[in-house]
Amino acid sequence: MNFPFFIARKYFLSGKKKNFINVISIISMIVVAIGTMSLILSLSVFNGLEGLLRSMYGNFDPDIVITPTAGKSFEFDSSYVKKIKSIEGVVGVSEVIEDNVLVEYKEAQRLVRMKGVNRDFDQYSGIKNVMVSGSFPLVRDSIGYALIGRGVQYDLSLSLRNDFYTLQMYYPKDIGPGVINPSKMYNLLNIIPGGIFAIEKYYDDNYVFVPIEFAKELLEYGNKISSMDVYLAQEKDAKTAKTDIQEILGSSFQVKLGEELHSDLYKVLKIEKLFVFLILVAIIGIASINIFFSLTMLVIEKKKDISILFAQGAQPKLIRNIFLYEGCIVAFSGALIGLILGIGISLVQQEFGLIGMGMGSAVINSYPVKIEVLDVALAILAIIIITIIASIQPAIKASRSFSTHTLQ
Repeated sequence: MNFPFFIARKYFLSGKKKNFINVISIISMIVVAIGTMSLILSLSVFNGLEGLLRSMYGNFDPDIVITPTAGKSFEFDSSYVKKIKSIEGVVGVSEVIEDNVLVEYKEAQRLVRMKGVNRDFDQYSGIKNVMVSGSFPLVRDSIGYALIGRGVQYDLSLSLRNDFYTLQMYYPKDIGPGVINPSKMYNLLNIIPGGIFAIEKYYDDNYVFVPIEFAKELLEYGNKISSMDVYLAQEKDAKTAKTDIQEILGSSFQVKLGEELHSDLYKVLKIEKLFVFLILVAIIGIASINIFFSLTMLVIEKKKDISILFAQGAQPKLIRNIFLYEGCIVAFSGALIGLILGIGISLVQQEFGLIGMGMGSAVINSYPVKIEVLDVALAILAIIIITIIASIQPAIKASRSFSTHTLQ
């Protein structure tokens, strides 16, 4: 006769060593729960960090950057802007002049990366979202101002409240032989500090934004520019716009998405996330060894009972499935608890920021987290595979034991 699954399972999952085996199973469940919780939390933190970086760099970088394939500048042609703006979803194009200059404020000097931009920058750039003092935009009442990174401000001891001092910018001229007057070896222009921004250490310590007219005069660029920044509507797909722009401009220009400027950093984050995932999955795999041992001990203890079931008509498949089922109960119970705890803690952290960064100079006060469905799905898939691997050998051994053991 064929025994119903639940009757056969209840028949031999009891005995003198039941409590000991249950203790091992509970320990396995707890370790799987802790491993699963750690896996979800770690992946959520990496997602949060990546999202934070994209948000910070998104305030500085445009959606698309156009640079010349050769050289650091090119002759500006207004037809380029007209063609680019004709693409659906393009809302702004800013001509850019960018180079290193020497700045001086009172007695302090240092090199900075000056970036000259036009009015589309004022309208569409995310810099206005990260201003910590002063005013935006760059041009107000026909007067040009400089937006200065917070690190540059600290180095120069610059104060926006002092109207008696301007920011002096120096750039070397392209001079010929025989010039001995130092004042003719460089260009010097003054500009009023208008605001301070804070994005990320590299940008804060290096960048100063100025109106493009000021940059052209200081660098004597004439009709040349360094690059063009393109701003898109939120609903516009950036990759499609990139392809359209590249077709218009041809091979003389490089067209990159704003996020591609930091592709190496994002790649490192993804590699670190992958290794963390593999390490934690390995820990869960080690924890599943307890499941293997508990099922193996159960098989050894119940050899006689299993043989009785076979003698009464139970099929090998039924016995095998019972042990697989037991392994799944332990692993999936632990995984479910771990998922609930991991997702719950992540949501609490996301909402209230209970765990701080521990640094007063940090960009944000607490660890950023972001739960992604794909991470949860991968964690569940990994646990299913680990559970099957840990349970299959004891289950097969149990299903074959009737052929090697007879009733005593």
